[in-house]
Amino acid sequence: MARKKTTNRDKKLAEAVEQIRKALGIETLETRRRDALDFHDLAVWSIRDAIQIAFNAGYEAGFRDGELLNR
Repeated sequence: MARKKTTNRDKKLAEAVEQIRKALGIETLETRRRDALDFHDLAVWSIRDAIQIAFNAGYEAGFRDGELLNR
């Protein structure tokens, strides 16, 4: 079975997800099947930071791809 080629977009997505995980202060985004490990109390500022990271990543992806407002 052939391996899927990792694209620059895939790398950028992985980087954004890692930044969001760190902003939220979460050890992992994997399901560990224990409430104490899978549910987290989060500060509103960490949620705001995670949303900003996601927005910026999407904006940059659209800008790079020439999709920003169809320009």
